[in-house]
Amino acid sequence: MSEARAETPVVGGKLAIVIMAAGKGTRLKSRRAKVLHEIGGKPLLGHVIAAASQIVAPEHIYAVIGHQAEQVRAAMASTGVCFVEQTEQHGTGHAVQSAGKAIAAYENILVLSGDAPLITPKTIAEVWRFHQAEKAAMTLLSAEPEQPTGYGRIVRKSPNSPEVVAIVEQKMLTPEQLSLREINMGLYAFRTAPLLAHLDKLTTNNPHGELYLTDMAAVLHAAGERVVAVQTGDPAELLGANTIAELVALDATLRASTANRLMTNGVTIFRPETTVIDAGVEIAADTVIEPFVQLLGQTKIGANCLIRSYTVIENCTVGDEVTIRQSCVMNDSTVANGAQIGPFARLRPGSEIGEEVHIGNFVETKKTRIGKGSKASHLTYLGDAIVGERTNVGAGVITCNYDGVNKHTTRIGSDAFVGSDSTLVAPVVVEDGAYIGAGSCITKDVPAGSLAVARSRQVTKEGWATARRAPQRKS
Repeated sequence: MSEARAETPVVGGKLAIVIMAAGKGTRLKSRRAKVLHEIGGKPLLGHVIAAASQIVAPEHIYAVIGHQAEQVRAAMASTGVCFVEQTEQHGTGHAVQSAGKAIAAYENILVLSGDAPLITPKTIAEVWRFHQAEKAAMTLLSAEPEQPTGYGRIVRKSPNSPEVVAIVEQKMLTPEQLSLREINMGLYAFRTAPLLAHLDKLTTNNPHGELYLTDMAAVLHAAGERVVAVQTGDPAELLGANTIAELVALDATLRASTANRLMTNGVTIFRPETTVIDAGVEIAADTVIEPFVQLLGQTKIGANCLIRSYTVIENCTVGDEVTIRQSCVMNDSTVANGAQIGPFARLRPGSEIGEEVHIGNFVETKKTRIGKGSKASHLTYLGDAIVGERTNVGAGVITCNYDGVNKHTTRIGSDAFVGSDSTLVAPVVVEDGAYIGAGSCITKDVPAGSLAVARSRQVTKEGWATARRAPQRKS
């Protein structure tokens, strides 16, 4: 789902957002905190925070954490949100009670679920606007799915009334209430003063013995406060994940949405169901993505590129008119306009590939900068290297960057030629226009315009092989 800013900016009273993220997610059968499981390349909680951050600034977002609190805090630290620790988890109502001091100064709060990653800023903003327009103490988002079983039901004051009398959980439904189809979707808005004034009236009189935030609808209605519901047109947006199968289904939904958004913006994705494209990936128009490509993390790809099958690109920036051939693996690198990569090339972190550079098959780079128009076409390792412009690096060349203790840099100038099967033992400098003879082991700097050859002199013994093959004379 899109993480773009909501179409209508939030206006009105002071607002905070509380995200409930303290649960274990027992049904996932995982040791990891539920909200740290990932879809679309980002933790569940990360998606919810991203959507909430389009409504209020991160400093007004409070994530209520509990299970594996330190791991969750560390994973989300870069978002800039605040954290409230719920040391013991006694239900959703208890989660909001734990945040009571943090939210007391705000006029209103929105409450979101940390395991509903498909939520959009647009939906959050719509609930917030409806809440203000209705001057309600509590506003909740509802839906009428084909199969409501398992969800809490909305009990309205009358069939056509916006006002809600109660939310009744599935296990608490009376026989008469089983016919109700409108369900609670788990997104709420509250006026903070009445919420905090009545929050201690929640009880554990339910099958789980927990404090349910949903019970606030009946509590506030009984206190004479206005409780209303607004229906969503897309119930799938609020879906959570209680099992690994449901988690994978959410991932598929999000990735399909991402692919559709990119194709709407002019990107060609052949067989999108085979691609893995994270939600944070950006691709410009007229780029073609072939089947079985993985584009991960914060990758950015320019216009009119070709990304061929079985390539994996993670956290890279790729310019315009770039061709990346089959089965390349690229991490934390940049590729400038007009470059050609692969097939079967590997760009490791810190690689900076210049304009119109050709990195060919089975070439590996690491923390290496290569200047415009240079080539390394075959079977080469360039690590901790700086290569100038229009330089040719032959097949099988290796920069020996590691001495067993420290890494060292190899510098190769512009318009140089490094012959095949050469080894450059760093630290070493090959200056502009120099030539390295094939099969050389270079341990000293090579001046500009020079030829360096560092190999044993060839010795030819004529007739030696013929004599060796001749049958030995019998004695």
